[in-house]
Amino acid sequence: MIEIITEPFKYDFMVRSLVTAIASGIMLSILGPFAINRNMGFMADAMAHATLPIIAVGVFLGFSISELGVPASILIALFLGYIIKNSNVGEDTAIGIIFSSFFALGFILISVLNVTINLEDLLFGQILAVSQFDVFIVIAMCVAVVSLVIIFFKQLLFYSFDPIGAEVKGLNTNFLNYLFLIILSVAIVASLQTVGIILVLSMLLIPAAASKQITDTFVPSIYVSIVFGVFSSVSGLFLSYFFNLPSGPTMSLVATSIFVICFFISKLKEVRV
Repeated sequence: MIEIITEPFKYDFMVRSLVTAIASGIMLSILGPFAINRNMGFMADAMAHATLPIIAVGVFLGFSISELGVPASILIALFLGYIIKNSNVGEDTAIGIIFSSFFALGFILISVLNVTINLEDLLFGQILAVSQFDVFIVIAMCVAVVSLVIIFFKQLLFYSFDPIGAEVKGLNTNFLNYLFLIILSVAIVASLQTVGIILVLSMLLIPAAASKQITDTFVPSIYVSIVFGVFSSVSGLFLSYFFNLPSGPTMSLVATSIFVICFFISKLKEVRV
């Protein structure tokens, strides 16, 4: 049994993949409960898709996805936050416009600039291809995301549950809004190589949704979400190795399985009550 567990780590690429999977699982899962509480699922999806034009231009200029992570995430967060706040067409509509137009622009730029990007890896992730440099970048982003959440936890919590009350209390809600958008976009961009543009939303929301089924309060749901997220990432990586499956979709399906189990557990509790 121990040999089966340790077998993949005979290879350096699996060690790099494991570290990246854990870091991505922590980043996305710690933000998931906040995103669900603020109904930001669609926003997160738009952020992931909005990275495509920046990635296309960056690859054309000779940069990797990891090197583009921080500047790309900040630009995306600030732009989305500004457009949504100053648009009079409604938040969902504004996000939908940005979502579709940026994704379309990304494909146009890939064609016009004639850059070599494996779209399947970009859309669904290719964690087995991460380099040592990518690992360092993802770890740095993970530390930054977790640190900022810890430092501003009380303010973010207050703003997430009662934005009007937070403003009345004197909190800088504009700052908190943009801060959370930047933190969220950093986590999303950092996780693109792990699970890809399409599946990053599932790893952000599904572990958090699963934890919500079996916890009664917000703070414990964050801890449980992190456990579910890391377990989904690591077990999905193992399954993809042993059964020759695509890593990103496998991680997503493991997370979905956890959600289904937690859902039925919550329903059993209701029946007993």
